[in-house]
Amino acid sequence: MTITFPPTVEVAEWIRCTRCGEIVYGKRFTRDLGVCPGCALHTRLTARQRIEQLFDDGSVRAIDAPPTPEDPLGFVDSRPYPDRLREARAKTGMDEAVLCVRGTIEGHAAVAAAMDFRFMGGSLGVGVGARIVAAAEVALVEQVPFLLVTASGGARMQEGALSLMQMAKTSQALAELDEAGILTIAVITDPTYGGVAASFATLPDVILSEPGAHIGFAGPRVIEQTIGQELPDGFQTAEFLRAKGLIDDVRPRAALRFTLARLCSLRRTAERPPTAEPSQLLFQPERLPVRDGWTAVQLARHADRPTTLDYAGYMLEEFVELHGDRLSGDCPAIVGGLGRLGGRPIVFIGHQKGHTTRERVERNFGMPTPAGYRKAARLMRLAAKLGYPILTLVDTPGAYPGIEAEEDGQAWAIAENLRLMSTLPVPVVTVVTGEGGSGGALALGVANRVLALSNAVYSVISPEGCASILWKSPTAAPLAAEALRLDARELLRHRIVDGVIPEPGEGAHSDPATTARLLAAAVSEAFEDLAIHEPRKLIAERRQRFRQFDAGSR
Repeated sequence: MTITFPPTVEVAEWIRCTRCGEIVYGKRFTRDLGVCPGCALHTRLTARQRIEQLFDDGSVRAIDAPPTPEDPLGFVDSRPYPDRLREARAKTGMDEAVLCVRGTIEGHAAVAAAMDFRFMGGSLGVGVGARIVAAAEVALVEQVPFLLVTASGGARMQEGALSLMQMAKTSQALAELDEAGILTIAVITDPTYGGVAASFATLPDVILSEPGAHIGFAGPRVIEQTIGQELPDGFQTAEFLRAKGLIDDVRPRAALRFTLARLCSLRRTAERPPTAEPSQLLFQPERLPVRDGWTAVQLARHADRPTTLDYAGYMLEEFVELHGDRLSGDCPAIVGGLGRLGGRPIVFIGHQKGHTTRERVERNFGMPTPAGYRKAARLMRLAAKLGYPILTLVDTPGAYPGIEAEEDGQAWAIAENLRLMSTLPVPVVTVVTGEGGSGGALALGVANRVLALSNAVYSVISPEGCASILWKSPTAAPLAAEALRLDARELLRHRIVDGVIPEPGEGAHSDPATTARLLAAAVSEAFEDLAIHEPRKLIAERRQRFRQFDAGSR
């Protein structure tokens, strides 16, 4: 049935912010979606307000709620549980702590389950679990993205172990969507704790959060009272967890609808993407100029060469950058996300150096930590789930060689990516756009097609490193560069790359837009060629491509 929301309750003429004390005109507060204009406090919203803000007018239809027991334990504390339920229903106008609907977000179909903290603290009970599973089943049948908007203090104590079982039940529902290749998205709001945080809130493919939202398993009071630890400033906030790599991004409320619409638009369709312009790939080494190795290195390292994010801006439509390895951090030297290339949804990953000295320092000069490789692996697994082809752009002097990286398992992270990329059931295309340095580059380079820009280089080690080891002096780097045969002509001759993309003018740095157009054409052509192959053939051909290399490869 279509949901008809009751008229919006009139807000007070003036509202005082509970955090900064600023007095805000009530109608402005409503126009600003409940966000204080003074301190940007995102006040709590009802489930109905969430749905109204995110979904298109007139598109929302309720999902029927399955019958559930009202008081399975006959629980009584200071009051009988049924009395608390009646009070929550009268206060909120809802029958449970979650509202499940289907509808459209800027015209794109989605199913949503929005929680309401007013209803017994948004606690997870049998009724909530049943409704979330029912909504997930609708998303599964209709093959549309599933959105969870969370706000909860945890499991519902009045339902005992039955409430605990809902954590497994809802997690299984998310697993079924994973198996079916359905995109899942969470918008975490303040607060989200306990059994909700430890189940369906943190399992989706993309996790967004409102600014300042508190997220965790054990609340601050429990932590402080149980083990007596003093908590650091900002602990368990969305910003804290974003830095720890546990959520994809913190988005202000006004940006959520736009972001969700982009994500929901990135669905596979049966339609073939429009024919791209013919590529200008070069396949014969003799068509490339003979170049001094050290000159090639200097061009590959030019500070103005386009970066991965530059290429994303030029090439991709509806790009949404995703963050974090869901384990320990968000390495800025590897970036990635979802977008469309010539109408085709893809997963896009690459090394990121930056242009200015400040940017390069912030990006660690494009040298990834283990968290960067784990982030890339996470995005590759998402591509495999959704059936999206993968484009990786390689531009790094190598993996970060610091103490922290070694302690965090740098070798393990790289090795895992090499194995993972060998098993991906979707087309993978790699383009070496600048430096391809050692295993730090190869960890993004196990692809069905490996291409290179004409001024790119690819080598087992940097010329400086090779010179220091074999010539005993870094000043011999030009000699090492020549001996390593690392320029595009030599890479094509040894079949390290399958084709070379010619750069315009003096190089990519002199005309980034044209370079991006040429790169997009070559990649689109490769994806078109690979699209006809079944997953088994993609994997077999990718493995054979790398199995061919031996001392006799020419």
